[in-house]
Amino acid sequence: MSIKSIIIAIIIFSIIILFHELGHFLLAKANGIRVNEFSLGLGPTLIGFTRGETKYSIKLLPFGGACAMEGEDEESDDERSFNKKNVWQRISVVFAGPFFNFIMAFTLSIIVVALSGVSKPVISGVMDGYSAKNAGIEAGDTIVKLDNKNIHLFSEITFYMFVHAGEDVKVTYERDGERHSAVLEPTYNEEYQRYMIGIQSSYPEKCGFFETLKYSFYEVKYYIDTTLTSLKLLVTGKVSVNDLSGPVGIVSTIGETYEETSEAGFMSVFLSMCSMCILLSANLGVMNLLPIPALDGGRLLFMIVEVIRGKKIDPNKEGMVHLIGIVILLALMVFIMFNDIRKLFM
Repeated sequence: MSIKSIIIAIIIFSIIILFHELGHFLLAKANGIRVNEFSLGLGPTLIGFTRGETKYSIKLLPFGGACAMEGEDEESDDERSFNKKNVWQRISVVFAGPFFNFIMAFTLSIIVVALSGVSKPVISGVMDGYSAKNAGIEAGDTIVKLDNKNIHLFSEITFYMFVHAGEDVKVTYERDGERHSAVLEPTYNEEYQRYMIGIQSSYPEKCGFFETLKYSFYEVKYYIDTTLTSLKLLVTGKVSVNDLSGPVGIVSTIGETYEETSEAGFMSVFLSMCSMCILLSANLGVMNLLPIPALDGGRLLFMIVEVIRGKKIDPNKEGMVHLIGIVILLALMVFIMFNDIRKLFM
Protein backbone atom coordinates (compact mmCIF):
# COMPACT_ATOMS: atom_id res chain seq x y z
CA MET A 1 0.00 0.00 0.00
CA SER A 2 1.52 3.32 -1.09
CA ILE A 3 1.78 6.50 0.97
CA LYS A 4 -0.48 8.19 -1.59
CA SER A 5 -3.18 5.59 -0.96
CA ILE A 6 -2.97 6.14 2.79
CA ILE A 7 -3.21 9.91 2.36
CA ILE A 8 -6.27 9.54 0.11
CA ALA A 9 -7.88 7.23 2.68
CA ILE A 10 -7.22 9.74 5.48
CA ILE A 11 -8.71 12.54 3.38
CA ILE A 12 -11.84 10.44 2.71
CA PHE A 13 -12.24 9.58 6.39
CA SER A 14 -11.72 13.23 7.35
CA ILE A 15 -14.33 14.55 4.90
CA ILE A 16 -16.95 12.00 6.02
CA ILE A 17 -16.37 12.64 9.72
CA LEU A 18 -16.23 16.41 9.21
CA PHE A 19 -19.59 16.35 7.44
CA HIS A 20 -21.08 14.24 10.24
CA GLU A 21 -19.88 16.64 12.92
CA LEU A 22 -20.96 19.60 10.78
CA GLY A 23 -24.53 18.33 11.10
CA HIS A 24 -24.29 18.42 14.89
CA PHE A 25 -22.58 21.81 14.76
CA LEU A 26 -25.08 23.57 12.50
CA LEU A 27 -28.13 22.30 14.39
CA ALA A 28 -26.51 23.19 17.72
CA LYS A 29 -25.95 26.74 16.50
CA ALA A 30 -29.47 26.90 15.06
CA ASN A 31 -30.89 25.89 18.45
CA GLY A 32 -28.79 28.43 20.34
CA ILE A 33 -26.47 25.87 21.96
CA ARG A 34 -22.97 26.96 22.90
CA VAL A 35 -20.32 24.97 20.99
CA ASN A 36 -17.01 25.02 22.85
CA GLU A 37 -14.93 23.21 20.23
CA PHE A 38 -15.34 21.87 16.72
CA SER A 39 -12.48 19.50 15.94
CA LEU A 40 -11.27 17.05 13.34
CA GLY A 41 -9.26 14.10 14.64
CA LEU A 42 -8.42 12.88 18.11
CA GLY A 43 -5.66 13.50 20.63
CA PRO A 44 -3.47 16.59 21.11
CA THR A 45 -4.25 19.72 19.08
CA LEU A 46 -1.96 20.37 16.10
CA ILE A 47 -3.60 23.53 14.79
CA GLY A 48 -6.32 25.56 16.45
CA PHE A 49 -7.91 28.98 16.51
CA THR A 50 -10.85 30.56 18.27
CA ARG A 51 -13.58 32.48 16.52
CA GLY A 52 -16.33 33.86 18.67
CA GLU A 53 -17.09 31.35 21.42
CA THR A 54 -15.91 28.27 19.51
CA LYS A 55 -12.43 26.81 19.14
CA TYR A 56 -11.76 25.17 15.77
CA SER A 57 -8.95 22.63 15.76
CA ILE A 58 -7.19 19.77 13.97
CA LYS A 59 -5.96 16.96 16.21
CA LEU A 60 -2.95 14.66 15.92
CA LEU A 61 -4.76 11.40 15.09
CA PRO A 62 -6.63 11.67 11.75
CA PHE A 63 -9.58 9.49 12.79
CA GLY A 64 -12.67 10.81 14.50
CA GLY A 65 -13.85 14.30 15.30
CA ALA A 66 -16.05 16.14 17.75
CA CYS A 67 -18.57 18.91 18.19
CA ALA A 68 -18.10 19.62 21.91
CA MET A 69 -21.22 21.34 23.22
CA GLU A 70 -21.58 23.00 26.59
CA GLY A 71 -23.39 20.73 29.05
CA GLU A 72 -23.47 17.78 26.67
CA ASP A 73 -21.71 15.32 28.96
CA GLU A 74 -21.60 17.27 32.20
CA GLU A 75 -23.80 19.51 34.31
CA SER A 76 -23.79 23.18 33.35
CA ASP A 77 -25.65 26.23 34.61
CA ASP A 78 -25.25 27.97 31.24
CA GLU A 79 -28.71 28.63 29.78
CA ARG A 80 -27.26 27.86 26.34
CA SER A 81 -26.00 24.43 27.35
CA PHE A 82 -27.16 21.30 25.53
CA ASN A 83 -29.06 19.83 28.47
CA LYS A 84 -30.96 23.08 29.09
CA LYS A 85 -32.67 22.77 25.71
CA ASN A 86 -35.98 20.97 25.28
CA VAL A 87 -35.98 17.35 24.19
CA TRP A 88 -36.97 18.03 20.57
CA GLN A 89 -34.12 20.51 20.13
CA ARG A 90 -31.68 17.96 21.53
CA ILE A 91 -33.09 15.24 19.30
CA SER A 92 -32.62 17.45 16.23
CA VAL A 93 -28.98 18.13 17.14
CA VAL A 94 -28.11 14.46 17.73
CA PHE A 95 -30.01 13.21 14.66
CA ALA A 96 -28.36 15.83 12.42
CA GLY A 97 -25.00 14.01 12.38
CA PRO A 98 -26.20 10.76 10.78
CA PHE A 99 -28.67 12.70 8.61
CA PHE A 100 -25.83 14.78 7.18
CA ASN A 101 -24.04 11.54 6.29
CA PHE A 102 -27.06 10.54 4.21
CA ILE A 103 -27.09 14.01 2.61
CA MET A 104 -23.42 13.60 1.73
CA ALA A 105 -24.01 10.14 0.27
CA PHE A 106 -26.94 11.42 -1.81
CA THR A 107 -24.98 14.44 -3.10
CA LEU A 108 -22.03 12.28 -4.14
CA SER A 109 -24.41 9.77 -5.75
CA ILE A 110 -25.81 12.56 -7.92
CA ILE A 111 -22.26 13.36 -9.07
CA VAL A 112 -21.42 9.71 -9.81
CA VAL A 113 -24.69 8.95 -11.61
CA ALA A 114 -24.52 12.19 -13.61
CA LEU A 115 -20.95 11.49 -14.76
CA SER A 116 -20.92 7.72 -15.22
CA GLY A 117 -24.57 6.75 -15.55
CA VAL A 118 -26.36 3.94 -13.75
CA SER A 119 -26.57 0.18 -14.25
CA LYS A 120 -30.29 -0.49 -14.44
CA PRO A 121 -31.57 -4.06 -13.93
CA VAL A 122 -31.80 -4.63 -17.68
CA ILE A 123 -30.41 -7.93 -18.92
CA SER A 124 -27.82 -7.65 -21.69
CA GLY A 125 -27.49 -11.38 -22.21
CA VAL A 126 -28.26 -14.81 -20.77
CA MET A 127 -25.75 -17.61 -20.31
CA ASP A 128 -26.12 -21.16 -21.59
CA GLY A 129 -26.59 -23.85 -18.99
CA TYR A 130 -28.26 -21.63 -16.38
CA SER A 131 -31.85 -21.44 -15.19
CA ALA A 132 -32.54 -17.95 -16.60
CA LYS A 133 -32.17 -19.17 -20.18
CA ASN A 134 -34.05 -22.37 -19.46
CA ALA A 135 -36.96 -20.27 -18.14
CA GLY A 136 -37.11 -18.20 -21.32
CA ILE A 137 -35.65 -14.96 -19.96
CA GLU A 138 -34.07 -12.91 -22.76
CA ALA A 139 -31.71 -10.02 -23.31
CA GLY A 140 -33.59 -6.73 -22.95
CA ASP A 141 -35.84 -7.99 -20.14
CA THR A 142 -35.92 -5.80 -17.03
CA ILE A 143 -35.92 -7.46 -13.62
CA VAL A 144 -38.33 -5.64 -11.30
CA LYS A 145 -38.54 -8.04 -8.32
CA LEU A 146 -36.63 -10.88 -6.71
CA ASP A 147 -39.05 -12.76 -4.47
CA ASN A 148 -40.78 -9.88 -2.63
CA LYS A 149 -37.93 -7.35 -3.00
CA ASN A 150 -38.34 -4.54 -5.53
CA ILE A 151 -35.29 -4.08 -7.77
CA HIS A 152 -34.07 -0.76 -9.23
CA LEU A 153 -30.33 -1.37 -9.77
CA PHE A 154 -28.39 -4.32 -11.13
CA SER A 155 -26.15 -4.23 -8.06
CA GLU A 156 -29.23 -5.11 -5.98
CA ILE A 157 -29.55 -8.34 -7.96
CA THR A 158 -25.93 -9.26 -7.32
CA PHE A 159 -26.19 -8.57 -3.59
CA TYR A 160 -29.53 -10.39 -3.23
CA MET A 161 -28.10 -13.50 -4.91
CA PHE A 162 -25.07 -13.32 -2.58
CA VAL A 163 -27.25 -13.12 0.55
CA HIS A 164 -29.55 -15.91 -0.68
CA ALA A 165 -26.78 -18.03 -2.18
CA GLY A 166 -28.05 -21.36 -3.47
CA GLU A 167 -31.72 -20.61 -2.76
CA ASP A 168 -34.42 -20.77 -5.42
CA VAL A 169 -35.59 -17.28 -6.30
CA LYS A 170 -38.79 -16.01 -7.90
CA VAL A 171 -37.79 -13.53 -10.60
CA THR A 172 -40.37 -11.02 -11.86
CA TYR A 173 -39.37 -9.29 -15.08
CA GLU A 174 -40.86 -6.95 -17.67
CA ARG A 175 -40.87 -7.46 -21.42
CA ASP A 176 -42.69 -5.08 -23.79
CA GLY A 177 -44.61 -3.57 -20.89
CA GLU A 178 -45.88 -6.90 -19.58
CA ARG A 179 -44.77 -8.63 -16.40
CA HIS A 180 -43.75 -12.28 -16.25
CA SER A 181 -42.30 -14.42 -13.48
CA ALA A 182 -40.26 -17.57 -13.13
CA VAL A 183 -38.74 -19.51 -10.24
CA LEU A 184 -35.02 -19.99 -10.92
CA GLU A 185 -32.57 -22.39 -9.34
CA PRO A 186 -29.03 -20.93 -9.03
CA THR A 187 -26.07 -22.98 -10.26
CA TYR A 188 -22.65 -22.80 -8.60
CA ASN A 189 -19.95 -21.38 -10.87
CA GLU A 190 -16.49 -22.71 -10.03
CA GLU A 191 -14.66 -19.91 -11.85
CA TYR A 192 -16.46 -17.08 -10.01
CA GLN A 193 -17.01 -19.21 -6.87
CA ARG A 194 -20.61 -18.12 -6.40
CA TYR A 195 -24.15 -19.17 -7.30
CA MET A 196 -25.53 -17.68 -10.51
CA ILE A 197 -28.80 -17.70 -12.45
CA GLY A 198 -27.01 -16.82 -15.69
CA ILE A 199 -27.86 -13.18 -16.46
CA GLN A 200 -25.48 -10.43 -17.55
CA SER A 201 -25.75 -6.74 -16.70
CA SER A 202 -26.04 -3.99 -19.25
CA TYR A 203 -23.57 -1.10 -19.50
CA PRO A 204 -24.27 1.98 -17.37
CA GLU A 205 -26.50 4.48 -19.14
CA LYS A 206 -26.73 8.23 -18.68
CA CYS A 207 -29.91 9.68 -17.21
CA GLY A 208 -31.81 12.93 -17.46
CA PHE A 209 -31.95 15.34 -14.52
CA PHE A 210 -34.93 13.83 -12.69
CA GLU A 211 -33.82 10.27 -13.40
CA THR A 212 -30.41 11.15 -11.99
CA LEU A 213 -32.04 12.28 -8.76
CA LYS A 214 -34.22 9.16 -8.65
CA TYR A 215 -31.38 6.71 -9.21
CA SER A 216 -29.11 8.62 -6.81
CA PHE A 217 -31.74 7.99 -4.15
CA TYR A 218 -31.81 4.30 -5.12
CA GLU A 219 -28.00 4.16 -4.84
CA VAL A 220 -28.06 5.50 -1.28
CA LYS A 221 -30.95 3.19 -0.41
CA TYR A 222 -28.93 0.27 -1.76
CA TYR A 223 -25.95 1.06 0.50
CA ILE A 224 -28.26 1.47 3.50
CA ASP A 225 -29.93 -1.87 2.70
CA THR A 226 -26.57 -3.64 2.35
CA THR A 227 -25.42 -2.25 5.71
CA LEU A 228 -28.61 -3.33 7.49
CA THR A 229 -28.60 -6.75 5.81
CA SER A 230 -24.94 -7.27 6.72
CA LEU A 231 -25.74 -6.46 10.35
CA LYS A 232 -28.61 -8.95 10.25
CA LEU A 233 -26.27 -11.63 8.88
CA LEU A 234 -23.79 -10.82 11.64
CA VAL A 235 -26.41 -11.09 14.38
CA THR A 236 -27.78 -14.37 12.99
CA GLY A 237 -24.29 -15.84 12.72
CA LYS A 238 -24.28 -16.12 8.92
CA VAL A 239 -21.35 -13.69 8.81
CA SER A 240 -18.41 -13.95 11.21
CA VAL A 241 -17.00 -11.08 13.29
CA ASN A 242 -13.74 -11.87 11.47
CA ASP A 243 -15.37 -10.56 8.30
CA LEU A 244 -15.74 -7.07 9.79
CA SER A 245 -13.36 -4.31 8.72
CA GLY A 246 -12.21 -1.32 10.74
CA PRO A 247 -10.11 1.70 9.76
CA VAL A 248 -7.06 -0.42 8.80
CA GLY A 249 -9.11 -2.72 6.58
CA ILE A 250 -10.95 0.20 4.99
CA VAL A 251 -7.67 2.02 4.31
CA SER A 252 -6.39 -1.16 2.67
CA THR A 253 -9.53 -1.43 0.51
CA ILE A 254 -9.31 2.23 -0.52
CA GLY A 255 -5.65 1.72 -1.39
CA GLU A 256 -6.40 -1.32 -3.53
CA THR A 257 -9.24 0.52 -5.29
CA TYR A 258 -6.98 3.48 -5.97
CA GLU A 259 -4.20 1.27 -7.37
CA GLU A 260 -6.67 -0.59 -9.63
CA THR A 261 -8.16 2.59 -11.10
CA SER A 262 -5.11 4.89 -11.22
CA GLU A 263 -3.98 3.58 -14.60
CA ALA A 264 -7.37 4.46 -16.12
CA GLY A 265 -6.91 8.15 -15.39
CA PHE A 266 -8.11 10.85 -13.01
CA MET A 267 -11.83 10.51 -13.77
CA SER A 268 -11.82 6.79 -13.00
CA VAL A 269 -10.03 7.41 -9.69
CA PHE A 270 -12.36 10.28 -8.83
CA LEU A 271 -15.52 8.24 -9.47
CA SER A 272 -14.25 5.18 -7.59
CA MET A 273 -13.26 7.32 -4.59
CA CYS A 274 -16.67 9.04 -4.67
CA SER A 275 -18.32 5.60 -4.67
CA MET A 276 -16.20 4.63 -1.68
CA CYS A 277 -17.30 7.83 0.09
CA ILE A 278 -20.96 7.02 -0.63
CA LEU A 279 -20.56 3.55 0.87
CA LEU A 280 -18.71 4.77 3.98
CA SER A 281 -20.93 7.80 4.57
CA ALA A 282 -24.16 5.79 4.29
CA ASN A 283 -22.61 3.10 6.48
CA LEU A 284 -21.61 5.66 9.13
CA GLY A 285 -25.11 7.15 9.07
CA VAL A 286 -26.73 3.76 9.66
CA MET A 287 -24.26 2.63 12.32
CA ASN A 288 -24.64 5.87 14.27
CA LEU A 289 -28.41 5.47 14.36
CA LEU A 290 -28.25 2.02 15.94
CA PRO A 291 -29.59 2.11 19.53
CA ILE A 292 -26.16 1.36 20.99
CA PRO A 293 -24.93 3.28 24.05
CA ALA A 294 -22.37 6.02 23.28
CA LEU A 295 -23.53 6.29 19.65
CA ASP A 296 -26.00 8.88 18.39
CA GLY A 297 -28.68 6.18 18.20
CA GLY A 298 -28.15 5.28 21.85
CA ARG A 299 -28.53 8.90 22.88
CA LEU A 300 -31.63 9.27 20.73
CA LEU A 301 -33.12 6.20 22.43
CA PHE A 302 -32.78 7.85 25.84
CA MET A 303 -34.43 11.02 24.47
CA ILE A 304 -37.31 9.04 22.98
CA VAL A 305 -37.82 7.39 26.38
CA GLU A 306 -37.77 10.90 27.86
CA VAL A 307 -40.54 11.96 25.45
CA ILE A 308 -42.64 8.94 26.46
CA ARG A 309 -42.03 9.38 30.21
CA GLY A 310 -42.38 13.15 30.14
CA LYS A 311 -39.20 13.64 32.17
CA LYS A 312 -35.46 13.13 31.84
CA ILE A 313 -33.67 9.95 32.79
CA ASP A 314 -31.18 10.33 35.64
CA PRO A 315 -28.06 11.82 33.93
CA ASN A 316 -25.74 9.72 36.12
CA LYS A 317 -27.44 6.48 35.08
CA GLU A 318 -27.46 7.50 31.42
CA GLY A 319 -23.80 8.49 31.65
CA MET A 320 -22.90 5.11 33.15
CA VAL A 321 -24.69 3.28 30.32
CA HIS A 322 -22.84 5.36 27.71
CA LEU A 323 -19.51 4.75 29.50
CA ILE A 324 -20.07 1.00 29.37
CA GLY A 325 -20.97 1.36 25.69
CA ILE A 326 -17.74 3.25 24.99
CA VAL A 327 -15.65 0.55 26.70
CA ILE A 328 -17.34 -2.20 24.69
CA LEU A 329 -16.97 -0.28 21.43
CA LEU A 330 -13.29 0.42 22.10
CA ALA A 331 -12.70 -3.27 22.83
CA LEU A 332 -14.47 -4.20 19.59
CA MET A 333 -12.42 -1.64 17.64
CA VAL A 334 -9.16 -3.07 19.06
CA PHE A 335 -10.25 -6.59 18.06
CA ILE A 336 -11.24 -5.48 14.55
CA MET A 337 -8.01 -3.50 14.11
CA PHE A 338 -5.95 -6.53 15.18
CA ASN A 339 -7.95 -8.67 12.76
CA ASP A 340 -7.39 -6.16 9.91
CA ILE A 341 -3.62 -6.14 10.55
CA ARG A 342 -3.58 -9.94 10.64
CA LYS A 343 -5.34 -10.08 7.25
CA LEU A 344 -2.69 -7.81 5.72
CA PHE A 345 -0.03 -10.45 6.38
CA MET A 346 -2.09 -13.49 5.41
